[in-house]
Amino acid sequence: MREINVKAVSEAVERLCIKANKILPADLADSIGKCRNCERNTLAKDILGDLEANLDAAKQLDIAICQDTGMAVVFLEIGQDVHFTGGSLYEAVNEGVHNGYINGFLRCSVVGDPLRRVNTKDNTPAVIHTSVVDGENVKITVAPKGFGSENMSKLKMFTPASGREDIINYVLDCVKTAGGNPCPPIVLGIGIGGDFEQCAYLAKKALCRSVSVKNSDDYYREMEAEILERVNQLDIGPQGFGGDTTALSVAIETAPTHIAGLPVAVNFGCHVTRHASEII
Repeated sequence: MREINVKAVSEAVERLCIKANKILPADLADSIGKCRNCERNTLAKDILGDLEANLDAAKQLDIAICQDTGMAVVFLEIGQDVHFTGGSLYEAVNEGVHNGYINGFLRCSVVGDPLRRVNTKDNTPAVIHTSVVDGENVKITVAPKGFGSENMSKLKMFTPASGREDIINYVLDCVKTAGGNPCPPIVLGIGIGGDFEQCAYLAKKALCRSVSVKNSDDYYREMEAEILERVNQLDIGPQGFGGDTTALSVAIETAPTHIAGLPVAVNFGCHVTRHASEII
Protein backbone atom coordinates (compact mmCIF):
# COMPACT_ATOMS: atom_id res chain seq x y z
CA MET A 1 0.00 0.00 0.00
CA ARG A 2 1.42 3.37 -1.05
CA GLU A 3 0.42 6.46 0.91
CA ILE A 4 -0.05 9.74 -0.95
CA ASN A 5 -0.78 12.97 0.86
CA VAL A 6 -3.63 14.81 -0.82
CA LYS A 7 -1.49 17.94 -0.84
CA ALA A 8 0.47 16.36 -3.70
CA VAL A 9 -2.80 15.99 -5.60
CA SER A 10 -3.71 19.61 -4.95
CA GLU A 11 -0.33 20.84 -6.16
CA ALA A 12 -0.52 18.72 -9.31
CA VAL A 13 -4.01 19.95 -10.14
CA GLU A 14 -2.84 23.55 -9.73
CA ARG A 15 0.03 22.99 -12.16
CA LEU A 16 -2.18 21.21 -14.67
CA CYS A 17 -4.88 23.91 -14.64
CA ILE A 18 -2.27 26.49 -15.60
CA LYS A 19 -0.43 24.28 -18.09
CA ALA A 20 -3.58 23.12 -19.89
CA ASN A 21 -4.85 26.67 -20.28
CA LYS A 22 -1.56 28.06 -21.57
CA ILE A 23 -0.06 25.28 -23.71
CA LEU A 24 -1.99 23.37 -26.36
CA PRO A 25 -0.98 19.70 -26.79
CA ALA A 26 1.80 19.66 -29.37
CA ASP A 27 0.12 17.22 -31.75
CA LEU A 28 -3.05 19.33 -31.84
CA ALA A 29 -1.06 22.51 -32.48
CA ASP A 30 0.85 20.71 -35.23
CA SER A 31 -2.40 19.57 -36.84
CA ILE A 32 -3.51 23.19 -37.23
CA GLY A 33 -0.31 23.91 -39.14
CA LYS A 34 -0.67 20.82 -41.32
CA CYS A 35 -4.24 21.76 -42.18
CA ARG A 36 -3.15 25.30 -43.05
CA ASN A 37 -0.63 23.92 -45.50
CA CYS A 38 -3.30 21.77 -47.19
CA GLU A 39 -6.14 24.31 -47.07
CA ARG A 40 -7.37 25.44 -50.50
CA ASN A 41 -9.59 28.28 -49.30
CA THR A 42 -7.52 31.48 -49.00
CA LEU A 43 -9.58 32.97 -46.15
CA ALA A 44 -9.54 29.67 -44.26
CA LYS A 45 -5.76 29.45 -44.69
CA ASP A 46 -5.38 32.97 -43.29
CA ILE A 47 -7.60 32.17 -40.31
CA LEU A 48 -5.62 29.03 -39.50
CA GLY A 49 -2.49 31.18 -39.64
CA ASP A 50 -4.10 33.60 -37.19
CA LEU A 51 -4.86 30.70 -34.84
CA GLU A 52 -1.22 29.65 -34.94
CA ALA A 53 -0.13 33.24 -34.29
CA ASN A 54 -2.47 33.36 -31.30
CA LEU A 55 -0.85 30.24 -29.83
CA ASP A 56 2.59 31.78 -30.30
CA ALA A 57 1.50 35.07 -28.70
CA ALA A 58 0.03 33.27 -25.70
CA LYS A 59 3.30 31.41 -25.21
CA GLN A 60 5.41 34.57 -25.51
CA LEU A 61 3.18 36.58 -23.18
CA ASP A 62 2.59 33.66 -20.78
CA ILE A 63 -1.19 34.01 -20.93
CA ALA A 64 -4.11 31.70 -21.61
CA ILE A 65 -4.59 30.53 -25.20
CA CYS A 66 -8.32 31.35 -24.98
CA GLN A 67 -10.26 33.88 -22.94
CA ASP A 68 -12.71 31.11 -21.96
CA THR A 69 -10.51 29.17 -19.57
CA GLY A 70 -13.29 26.67 -19.13
CA MET A 71 -14.89 24.64 -16.41
CA ALA A 72 -12.27 22.39 -14.85
CA VAL A 73 -12.91 18.73 -15.67
CA VAL A 74 -10.60 16.46 -13.69
CA PHE A 75 -10.06 12.77 -14.39
CA LEU A 76 -8.47 10.75 -11.57
CA GLU A 77 -7.17 7.26 -12.38
CA ILE A 78 -6.40 5.90 -8.91
CA GLY A 79 -4.28 2.82 -8.35
CA GLN A 80 -6.05 0.37 -6.07
CA ASP A 81 -2.94 0.14 -3.90
CA VAL A 82 -3.02 3.85 -3.05
CA HIS A 83 -4.13 5.21 0.31
CA PHE A 84 -4.72 8.96 0.52
CA THR A 85 -3.71 10.79 3.68
CA GLY A 86 -3.94 14.34 4.97
CA GLY A 87 -7.56 15.12 4.21
CA SER A 88 -10.33 14.84 1.64
CA LEU A 89 -9.32 13.93 -1.92
CA TYR A 90 -12.10 15.96 -3.56
CA GLU A 91 -11.39 18.97 -1.36
CA ALA A 92 -7.75 18.74 -2.43
CA VAL A 93 -8.74 18.67 -6.09
CA ASN A 94 -10.89 21.76 -5.66
CA GLU A 95 -8.13 23.50 -3.71
CA GLY A 96 -5.86 22.83 -6.67
CA VAL A 97 -8.41 24.30 -9.09
CA HIS A 98 -8.82 27.34 -6.82
CA ASN A 99 -5.07 27.92 -6.67
CA GLY A 100 -4.53 27.24 -10.35
CA TYR A 101 -7.14 29.71 -11.52
CA ILE A 102 -6.29 32.41 -8.99
CA ASN A 103 -2.49 32.13 -9.19
CA GLY A 104 -2.56 31.56 -12.94
CA PHE A 105 -4.74 34.65 -13.51
CA LEU A 106 -7.29 32.53 -15.36
CA ARG A 107 -10.88 33.62 -15.91
CA CYS A 108 -13.28 32.15 -13.35
CA SER A 109 -16.50 31.11 -15.06
CA VAL A 110 -18.30 28.76 -12.67
CA VAL A 111 -21.56 29.67 -10.93
CA GLY A 112 -22.50 27.85 -7.75
CA ASP A 113 -26.13 27.26 -8.70
CA PRO A 114 -27.43 26.71 -12.25
CA LEU A 115 -30.40 29.06 -11.88
CA ARG A 116 -29.33 31.68 -9.32
CA ARG A 117 -26.08 32.20 -11.26
CA VAL A 118 -23.72 33.55 -8.58
CA ASN A 119 -20.06 33.22 -9.60
CA THR A 120 -17.93 31.20 -7.16
CA LYS A 121 -14.98 33.46 -8.06
CA ASP A 122 -12.37 30.69 -8.13
CA ASN A 123 -13.74 28.33 -10.81
CA THR A 124 -14.69 25.67 -8.28
CA PRO A 125 -16.18 23.18 -7.94
CA ALA A 126 -14.55 21.03 -10.60
CA VAL A 127 -16.28 18.22 -12.44
CA ILE A 128 -14.45 15.16 -11.10
CA HIS A 129 -14.41 11.68 -12.63
CA THR A 130 -12.68 8.89 -10.69
CA SER A 131 -11.77 5.39 -11.75
CA VAL A 132 -9.87 2.66 -9.91
CA VAL A 133 -7.05 0.97 -11.84
CA ASP A 134 -4.24 -1.44 -11.05
CA GLY A 135 -1.09 -0.21 -9.38
CA GLU A 136 0.04 2.35 -6.85
CA ASN A 137 0.09 5.55 -8.89
CA VAL A 138 -2.46 8.27 -9.55
CA LYS A 139 -2.86 9.75 -13.02
CA ILE A 140 -4.46 13.18 -13.04
CA THR A 141 -5.81 14.76 -16.21
CA VAL A 142 -7.19 18.29 -16.20
CA ALA A 143 -9.32 19.26 -19.20
CA PRO A 144 -10.60 22.85 -19.04
CA LYS A 145 -13.84 22.83 -21.05
CA GLY A 146 -15.01 26.02 -22.73
CA PHE A 147 -18.74 26.29 -23.22
CA GLY A 148 -18.85 27.70 -26.74
CA SER A 149 -18.14 24.14 -27.84
CA GLU A 150 -19.76 22.39 -24.87
CA ASN A 151 -23.11 24.03 -25.62
CA MET A 152 -23.16 22.40 -29.07
CA SER A 153 -22.87 18.87 -27.67
CA LYS A 154 -25.73 16.40 -28.07
CA LEU A 155 -26.90 12.95 -26.98
CA LYS A 156 -29.37 10.62 -28.65
CA MET A 157 -30.82 7.29 -27.61
CA PHE A 158 -30.88 5.30 -30.85
CA THR A 159 -32.72 2.02 -31.21
CA PRO A 160 -30.57 -1.09 -31.67
CA ALA A 161 -31.90 -1.32 -35.23
CA SER A 162 -29.76 1.73 -36.05
CA GLY A 163 -26.35 1.20 -37.54
CA ARG A 164 -23.04 2.75 -38.48
CA GLU A 165 -24.43 5.02 -41.19
CA ASP A 166 -27.21 6.29 -38.90
CA ILE A 167 -24.62 7.31 -36.32
CA ILE A 168 -22.38 8.99 -38.90
CA ASN A 169 -25.34 10.96 -40.29
CA TYR A 170 -26.29 12.01 -36.76
CA VAL A 171 -22.78 13.31 -36.11
CA LEU A 172 -22.84 15.20 -39.42
CA ASP A 173 -26.21 16.75 -38.51
CA CYS A 174 -24.79 17.83 -35.13
CA VAL A 175 -21.85 19.52 -36.85
CA LYS A 176 -24.10 21.22 -39.43
CA THR A 177 -26.37 22.55 -36.68
CA ALA A 178 -23.40 23.81 -34.66
CA GLY A 179 -21.90 25.68 -37.64
CA GLY A 180 -19.32 28.21 -36.50
CA ASN A 181 -20.52 28.32 -32.87
CA PRO A 182 -17.98 25.84 -31.41
CA CYS A 183 -15.01 27.81 -32.84
CA PRO A 184 -13.94 25.38 -35.56
CA PRO A 185 -11.79 23.68 -36.55
CA ILE A 186 -13.23 21.31 -33.98
CA VAL A 187 -12.27 18.10 -32.27
CA LEU A 188 -15.12 15.62 -31.93
CA GLY A 189 -15.41 13.20 -29.03
CA ILE A 190 -18.00 10.51 -29.68
CA GLY A 191 -19.29 8.05 -27.10
CA ILE A 192 -21.15 4.97 -28.28
CA GLY A 193 -22.75 2.44 -25.94
CA GLY A 194 -23.12 2.16 -22.21
CA ASP A 195 -26.22 3.90 -20.89
CA PHE A 196 -27.46 7.50 -20.86
CA GLU A 197 -24.73 8.97 -18.69
CA GLN A 198 -21.88 6.64 -19.61
CA CYS A 199 -21.98 7.50 -23.30
CA ALA A 200 -21.67 11.20 -22.39
CA TYR A 201 -18.68 10.38 -20.17
CA LEU A 202 -17.11 8.40 -23.02
CA ALA A 203 -17.51 11.36 -25.38
CA LYS A 204 -15.82 13.69 -22.91
CA LYS A 205 -13.05 11.18 -22.24
CA ALA A 206 -12.50 10.84 -26.01
CA LEU A 207 -11.60 14.54 -26.17
CA CYS A 208 -8.68 13.84 -23.84
CA ARG A 209 -7.14 11.33 -26.23
CA SER A 210 -4.12 12.61 -28.11
CA VAL A 211 -5.17 13.50 -31.66
CA SER A 212 -2.20 11.47 -32.91
CA VAL A 213 -3.66 8.33 -31.31
CA LYS A 214 -6.42 6.55 -33.18
CA ASN A 215 -8.84 3.87 -32.01
CA SER A 216 -7.14 0.51 -31.48
CA ASP A 217 -10.10 -1.29 -33.08
CA ASP A 218 -9.85 -1.26 -36.90
CA TYR A 219 -13.63 -0.92 -37.24
CA TYR A 220 -13.82 2.25 -35.13
CA ARG A 221 -10.51 3.63 -36.43
CA GLU A 222 -11.96 3.51 -39.96
CA MET A 223 -15.18 5.08 -38.68
CA GLU A 224 -13.21 7.93 -37.10
CA ALA A 225 -11.43 8.56 -40.39
CA GLU A 226 -14.67 8.49 -42.40
CA ILE A 227 -16.42 10.92 -40.06
CA LEU A 228 -13.44 13.28 -40.19
CA GLU A 229 -13.40 13.19 -43.99
CA ARG A 230 -17.14 13.76 -44.31
CA VAL A 231 -17.19 16.54 -41.70
CA ASN A 232 -14.46 18.33 -43.63
CA GLN A 233 -16.59 18.16 -46.76
CA LEU A 234 -19.29 20.32 -45.11
CA ASP A 235 -17.50 23.58 -46.01
CA ILE A 236 -18.05 25.10 -42.56
CA GLY A 237 -14.35 25.77 -42.22
CA PRO A 238 -12.29 27.66 -39.65
CA GLN A 239 -14.50 29.89 -37.50
CA GLY A 240 -17.42 29.08 -39.83
CA PHE A 241 -16.16 31.07 -42.84
CA GLY A 242 -15.87 28.09 -45.19
CA GLY A 243 -13.00 25.85 -46.20
CA ASP A 244 -11.64 22.33 -46.06
CA THR A 245 -10.82 22.36 -42.34
CA THR A 246 -13.94 22.01 -40.21
CA ALA A 247 -12.49 19.34 -37.90
CA LEU A 248 -8.97 18.45 -36.82
CA SER A 249 -9.70 15.07 -35.29
CA VAL A 250 -12.43 12.58 -34.40
CA ALA A 251 -12.14 10.18 -31.46
CA ILE A 252 -14.63 7.42 -30.68
CA GLU A 253 -14.87 5.60 -27.34
CA THR A 254 -17.25 2.66 -26.87
CA ALA A 255 -18.72 0.54 -24.10
CA PRO A 256 -21.01 -2.50 -23.89
CA THR A 257 -24.70 -1.62 -23.90
CA HIS A 258 -28.17 -3.12 -23.34
CA ILE A 259 -29.84 -5.24 -26.04
CA ALA A 260 -32.65 -2.66 -26.24
CA GLY A 261 -30.55 0.46 -26.67
CA LEU A 262 -27.78 2.30 -28.52
CA PRO A 263 -26.82 5.56 -26.79
CA VAL A 264 -24.65 8.01 -28.75
CA ALA A 265 -23.13 11.24 -27.44
CA VAL A 266 -21.26 13.89 -29.41
CA ASN A 267 -19.02 16.21 -27.38
CA PHE A 268 -17.59 19.17 -29.28
CA GLY A 269 -14.13 20.51 -28.60
CA CYS A 270 -12.94 23.77 -30.16
CA HIS A 271 -9.60 24.29 -31.91
CA VAL A 272 -8.05 24.62 -28.44
CA THR A 273 -9.27 21.33 -26.99
CA ARG A 274 -7.09 21.49 -23.89
CA HIS A 275 -5.87 18.80 -21.54
CA ALA A 276 -2.76 18.04 -19.53
CA SER A 277 -1.80 15.03 -17.42
CA GLU A 278 0.58 14.14 -14.62
CA ILE A 279 1.31 10.92 -12.73
CA ILE A 280 2.11 10.96 -9.03
